[in-house]
Amino acid sequence: MRMDSMTRSWVPVPEGSDFPIQNLPYGVFTDAGGTRCGVAIGDVIFDLTRAESAGLFENTGLVHGSFRSTTLNPFLSHARGVWSMVRSRITETLEESNEEGRDFCVAHHLIVDHPVTMGMPIDVGDYVDFYSSEQHATNVGQMFRPDGEPLLPNWKHLPVGYHGRAGTVVVSGTEIHRPHGQQRGPDGPRFGPSTKLDIELEVGFVVGHGHELGTPTPIAEAEHHIFGMVLVNDWSARDIQAWEYVPLGPFLGKSFATTISPWIVPMEALEPFRTPPKPQDPEPLTYLRSDNRRGVGIDLEVRITPKDSGVASMICATSFDSMYWTIDQQLAHATVNGATARAGDLFASGTVSGPTRDQFGSLLESSWNGEDPLTLDDGSMRTFLEDGDTVSISGTCSAPGHVPIGFGTCEGTIAT
Repeated sequence: MRMDSMTRSWVPVPEGSDFPIQNLPYGVFTDAGGTRCGVAIGDVIFDLTRAESAGLFENTGLVHGSFRSTTLNPFLSHARGVWSMVRSRITETLEESNEEGRDFCVAHHLIVDHPVTMGMPIDVGDYVDFYSSEQHATNVGQMFRPDGEPLLPNWKHLPVGYHGRAGTVVVSGTEIHRPHGQQRGPDGPRFGPSTKLDIELEVGFVVGHGHELGTPTPIAEAEHHIFGMVLVNDWSARDIQAWEYVPLGPFLGKSFATTISPWIVPMEALEPFRTPPKPQDPEPLTYLRSDNRRGVGIDLEVRITPKDSGVASMICATSFDSMYWTIDQQLAHATVNGATARAGDLFASGTVSGPTRDQFGSLLESSWNGEDPLTLDDGSMRTFLEDGDTVSISGTCSAPGHVPIGFGTCEGTIAT
């Protein structure tokens, strides 16, 4: 079913909701009936597990039992055409003129309107974090290489990235513990809790069906393998990272936690918000070139709420469409050597930063590595995160003639 700005659902959707019928993001939730797969619509959840049991997805190509799982991985492993057919069936069922759809949902208890606990939507097999914002990379280069070129020679030739720790990717709302590790001291390394605990405002994409080992994903096919997108906070211990990252890059300073939002917004819902890509100079190598390369217009905000005051301060407002390397280039590069990409794999963008301080997506940048503290709305100062701070990331998409959609919240609190 093709949706436009006039499409409405019989499910009440509050004005300004992140989840109108034009969105329909996928997630995993738990209530007294167990853990199930669902789709957000307004303030409620459409129960995919029960919908499949009731026969809603017959003749869509969905493999039997795909939603009888505690993760979305079995569904993601289908081809793009099946994702589209399932989404169309859900849309038809929820569309406001479909009285039979309403009756079907009521009869099979498909609308969950009571409190639930959101879980990890995917079982993350592999996690890769890129470094794809030119502004962020330039800021970091100016900070740590003040006498040299801000960008290293390879940066504009390939999407730089590192392989993160999949086992510590957690869902929004999970408490974050301050990591301990080695840090540079005046007389050599010392060990203790990080005093430069930071955030990284990022957006990630989730892979659906992939290729076998040894078979690269061509850039022209890359987006056929990308299911949807989530918000990401790649928590970073800058002091641990600074001591360990030479010569092999991030390790313990990054691997302790990465938070993602609980709802995966499908690429089909994001189609109206695709944007022209940022020009690339020099022209990348052939395997990274595409006439169809596009960005995604997502307006992003970061807020810090100290425990003592409870006053939220917006410290960053920027846009994802500023990224130099696009998602199809990232996936093509990550697999060009024959590495696999499997259902549920997570690829994050790297810190999203704009040209001004209020658009910097990390405290490392906005406090300039602690030299220029931020003043929050409650009057307190921050260079890096303190115990009890809650960090919330939000993202919305809007374009003329289209209903705005959002991602929900990606949130974590530093344990006290």
